[in-house]
Amino acid sequence: MDVRRRRIALALAVPAVVVVGLLAHRVGGAALEFAADALYTVLVYLLVALAFPRARRIPVAAVAIGISASIELLQLTGLPARLADAVPVSALVLGTGSQLLDLVAYLVGGAAAAAVDGLVGRRPGGSETRGALVLDPGERLGE
Repeated sequence: MDVRRRRIALALAVPAVVVVGLLAHRVGGAALEFAADALYTVLVYLLVALAFPRARRIPVAAVAIGISASIELLQLTGLPARLADAVPVSALVLGTGSQLLDLVAYLVGGAAAAAVDGLVGRRPGGSETRGALVLDPGERLGE
């Protein structure tokens, strides 16, 4: 798949992940909070892949996990909590409190994003397109 198609597919996935992540966060509960944290890293994965559409999945996942973990560690400083007091919407991006389980969720989210990217990027016949997402339905149906 060409870069343009890949970027379109990635861009279409971004709002879906944001909506599902916000809904999971809003509904709450331990499982949904974990899913929301994992989706946070999926979103970062999508944004990194949008910026570098030819990059391989594993490095993109590593960068996404690294960014997510860095933000989690930043929460230990208390800076994001103070910023959220002044600009409440910043809490959606930077969070306010650090939890060890969040780091596990980021690993799960990054691995899941890379796995789904690889599965979706496979062409009929088993050949892989370097992790690209397939957007043309005709290719999936063998037409």
